[in-house]
Amino acid sequence: STPTISDALDLLHLSGGCLGLRPVVMGHKIAGPAFTARFVPVGIGKKGAGDFLDDVPPGSVVVIDNGGRTYCTVWGDLMTRVAKRNGIAGTVIDGVCRDVALIRELSYPIFTRGAFMVTGKGRVRLAAVQEEVTAGDVSVHPGDLMVADDSGVLVVPKSRADEVLRTAQDIGAREDRIKRMVE
Repeated sequence: STPTISDALDLLHLSGGCLGLRPVVMGHKIAGPAFTARFVPVGIGKKGAGDFLDDVPPGSVVVIDNGGRTYCTVWGDLMTRVAKRNGIAGTVIDGVCRDVALIRELSYPIFTRGAFMVTGKGRVRLAAVQEEVTAGDVSVHPGDLMVADDSGVLVVPKSRADEVLRTAQDIGAREDRIKRMVE
């Protein structure tokens, strides 16, 4: 669970909790390597919002840095359909999404700051993919492990993933013993 992994990150003096990002559809647990995308306010140059989706390997978690913007979306029904078709594990957005009814109907795992119906077209543009981004005030590098569930979203640095896993397993085993004693 993210609480157990968060405890492991704390023991290892690593920050990883993405503040303010919550599930749109409850009941999903996702884990996978980050495929990053960053959006900026509209300016010079144009790329379509979803132009990068066909480059995302199956099993990856799309991490979109929309600067925490809540006044326009960078994800909706068409991107949800493509992501689901392409076997993407889920999406994390430092910003908002729209078309929530379809996201729930398809039971697509997405974690955001909320929902808002206004499009990002003409407001933001895709600036970069597979570069360092920010999600909930935490830096995310391509390939970092993203873990999310009903409690929230975590970033586990790729270089420390094995150590975090071992630590989380130890914490989980200790907590299981304590739970049995309580019961």
